[in-house]
Amino acid sequence: MTAVWAAAVLLVATGCSGGGDGPRTGRIPVATPSTQGTAAGASAGAPSTGAEASESAAPAKGSARVVRTLTEGLKSPWGLAALPDGDLLVSSRDEGTLTRVAQDSGKQTVIGSVPGVSPAGEGGLLGIALSPSYASDHLVYAYFTTESDNRIARLRYDETRPAGEQLGAPDTILRSIPKGAIHNGGRIAFGPDKMLYAGTGETGETGLAQDMKSLAGKILRMTPDGTPAPGNPVPGSLVYSPGHRNVQGLAWDSRGRLWAAEFGQNTWDELNLIEPGKNYGWPDVEGKAGKAGFVDPVVQWRTSEASPSGIAYARGSIWMAGLRGERLWRIPLDGRESAAAPQAFFEGQYGRLRTVLAVGGATVWLVTSETDTRGTPRPGDDKILRLEVS
Repeated sequence: MTAVWAAAVLLVATGCSGGGDGPRTGRIPVATPSTQGTAAGASAGAPSTGAEASESAAPAKGSARVVRTLTEGLKSPWGLAALPDGDLLVSSRDEGTLTRVAQDSGKQTVIGSVPGVSPAGEGGLLGIALSPSYASDHLVYAYFTTESDNRIARLRYDETRPAGEQLGAPDTILRSIPKGAIHNGGRIAFGPDKMLYAGTGETGETGLAQDMKSLAGKILRMTPDGTPAPGNPVPGSLVYSPGHRNVQGLAWDSRGRLWAAEFGQNTWDELNLIEPGKNYGWPDVEGKAGKAGFVDPVVQWRTSEASPSGIAYARGSIWMAGLRGERLWRIPLDGRESAAAPQAFFEGQYGRLRTVLAVGGATVWLVTSETDTRGTPRPGDDKILRLEVS
């Protein structure tokens, strides 16, 4: 890292996305929050998960099939998290609510609202994540837009209270993430290093992505309390990597490498391998430019084919939801590179796709996004689909 970058980053403020139509299936084993991902790089002081003794390239061709439509009729679903018993929590961007969806019956129960959410444009209640210590603290983390900024808060989920009143008061751990009518980022996720990662957007002000005094257009890494995480590129800074346009997908592979999906502007959408302190180029470059000082994406797509939001890692591949592209992409990995050309599934079949969540084995949850003001809702939208992938 250059001395200039390090000096600039030190200036960053640290303040403070019904029934089924298939056969009934058994309950799904769910990884605990601390093992759903792996830590983002040895240089961040993160331990190896030991998930695999050896690593080999994923097959060039895989498969994805819808086993079941778990539930229907969701309004602007965005974030998704799996509870220890396998039930799901889903956030509504525009309504500011969290809903519990039973993994057996698909029954929806609104557990509460997040106070202060101000939905407008692409903002509202976005990503959610469970605390690494959820079994004991029952904390749900939420990234959301207010009238003045984007922020991250944690709320206690008390299942003993009446439905609709089960969320405690928000404890804001990070505020002053710039907001905009577009490009609010919003994806949050814990790695097994028990640090919280957040993808932010540059709000349509492209220069913020390279402005080290701004939290916009970055990937941030913090403790569960919202302070800069130990081992970050610059001590005392939240910034893990700059130069991003709008990150809405975060996932870790079996070797602890962090991958991020990013919206391009007019030409290229990206899947990036994220390394601490590296610069991912926006707005100076879009897609693979080979320009010194910037990291090229591992894979790129025309914006009409992707507009990527959530991603997940399962069966040796990254699975990426496409909004404008209306398809699910499989990117087989071979270490730090793609093993073969990306493979598309469900093109145009379910409309815009927002979020992907891997919960262990071959099971992946997929959330559609037709009721978010940009889609064309059909009967039953929006849905959560259970997939089996290979």
